[in-house]
Amino acid sequence: MRQADRHSQIFEGERRRLAGLAYRMTGSVAETDDILQDAALKFRDVDLSGIDRPAQWLSTVVMRLCLDHLRSARVRRETYVGAWLPDPLIADHAPGAEEEWILTEDVGIALILTLDSLTPEMRAAFILRDAFDYSFEEIGLLVDKTPTACRQLVSRARRRLAGAEPADPPSSETDHPLVTAFWEASRQGDMDRLLALFAEDIEVHTDGGGRVKAAINVLNGSRDAARLFAGLARKRTLPPGPCPPLRWINGSPGFVSVEGDVLQTTALSIRRGRIEAIWIMRNPDKLKHVRLHM
Repeated sequence: MRQADRHSQIFEGERRRLAGLAYRMTGSVAETDDILQDAALKFRDVDLSGIDRPAQWLSTVVMRLCLDHLRSARVRRETYVGAWLPDPLIADHAPGAEEEWILTEDVGIALILTLDSLTPEMRAAFILRDAFDYSFEEIGLLVDKTPTACRQLVSRARRRLAGAEPADPPSSETDHPLVTAFWEASRQGDMDRLLALFAEDIEVHTDGGGRVKAAINVLNGSRDAARLFAGLARKRTLPPGPCPPLRWINGSPGFVSVEGDVLQTTALSIRRGRIEAIWIMRNPDKLKHVRLHM
């Protein structure tokens, strides 16, 4: 086998795992693609006879590229307009344990938003330990810290993530009626029905990135959330018609729609039979991969 073919075979065998690592670190489909492309180019120039563990070598390169991205992204985020959400990952069926990495629960929007509040090193250590079962010694090699320091980073990250009540397990049977009910109530501007669907402490995040109209701040509370959708219904900015097909967005139920001329994804987090969060992505820069598959 030619050297170039051997490089390609190894890299493609690791692509799924590396993509999962990069997306969990960046929350961006485009950045994940760019990071994997850069890693593949670096790997192609390496003499395989000098690498004992190609998978670990690739993980190291991808993680360091991700850390470089996060450090620069924090600067860019300071000027980001409005709420930030990760790029949506969309599937046609509910996630399961044996599905592709993009369908698993540990790329859920709520988790990515929480991870985004961590330092780059803390985020890296937590993901490598909890999502990929790396030892603290292996993590230390990737983030240039001692195993003891990595253990402390993971412990602090777990404390940050502790306490949140998980959403209900995804189920087409129970989630589809709620998604349809939300679609209908929001199009009709039915305040009473919206309030019946929403948890008291619901949050509504809308990411327009300054490119299209979107709420600048995260809305908190059922009444403010219901007023938002009732107001949009009065202005007739929400298209009527039947609810779009149920889609799974980062493992959460929702739909893809065109609101006016704007493509958007809407994902719902459901807990105890009520909607506890709505994540709306309208930023066209983050929906290029969605448009390509429509």
